[in-house]
Amino acid sequence: MLSARDIHKSFDSLEVIRGVDIDIPPSEVMGIVGPSGAGKTTLLQILGTLDRPDKGTLTYNATDILSLSPNKLARFRNRNIGFVFQFHQLLPEFTLLENVAMPALIGGAKRSEAFEEATRLLDTLGLSQRLSHRPTQLSGGECQRAAVARALINKPAIVLADEPSGSLDSHNRTELHKLFFSLRDKLGVTFVIVTHDEQLASDCDRVVHMRDGVITDIITRR
Repeated sequence: MLSARDIHKSFDSLEVIRGVDIDIPPSEVMGIVGPSGAGKTTLLQILGTLDRPDKGTLTYNATDILSLSPNKLARFRNRNIGFVFQFHQLLPEFTLLENVAMPALIGGAKRSEAFEEATRLLDTLGLSQRLSHRPTQLSGGECQRAAVARALINKPAIVLADEPSGSLDSHNRTELHKLFFSLRDKLGVTFVIVTHDEQLASDCDRVVHMRDGVITDIITRR
């Protein structure tokens, strides 16, 4: 589905990614692990087209993503890739419903359709009583579930998550992890998760180990 070949990325004289090859198949939970500075987040940003590599290719179902114009790339990202960050990044001035619907509205969906789908997702994730609440009125776990709903609003095939449970307590962390696997099973969504959480990594279908900008090992469990 998503394939990266010979990815290189430097910041000034520091080479952060050094010739990475990686394939991301459908309907899988993949963990990317390694020490700080290994290049995990940089690789995730390149896979999500939030950053461009200095060298290499990135293809999605035979589409050469890096050859797309900026406008086409933005549309591709909006329609095909969802994002969940360590700190939910919900906009405080908007309600939960508005936050979740926003990517659909940006993508050109009708307001009524975007809000209907956002309501459905929030209901599915147990947040139907929080639609009109703002992020400051919610718990950390509720905000992260809303962030997952926002990532799913445009029905992407891939959701990229950077330390999504890093700011949560143990209970909410466990619940969020269960949610990822449930969504994989129910919707066929692929999750690629950068994590330091050993329990989450041990549960993943595939674990990619990185160190010093290269992949040192890939363990497949499924």
